[in-house]
Amino acid sequence: MKKDNLKNKTTERLQSDLKGLKIATGALAGILIVLFAMTLYNSITKKEFDPLMIVAISLSAILPLQFSNMKKIETELKTRKENN
Repeated sequence: MKKDNLKNKTTERLQSDLKGLKIATGALAGILIVLFAMTLYNSITKKEFDPLMIVAISLSAILPLQFSNMKKIETELKTRKENN
């Protein structure tokens, strides 16, 4: 997210976006943990590599981007709180 874009949004909108990001990121993290655990279990029990593990590892690259966006929104909200 661009900082200018964050400055144009209302505080209520930013809080709503932050809440949505937290829910989506939590759900994604949970699903990726389950997917990784299942593919690891399948790899161990079948004694061959499960290709779906690559999907879990690849999609986990989204998480740092989401955390970065949440941090930017939290910083903007904190700045607005200090200015008021």
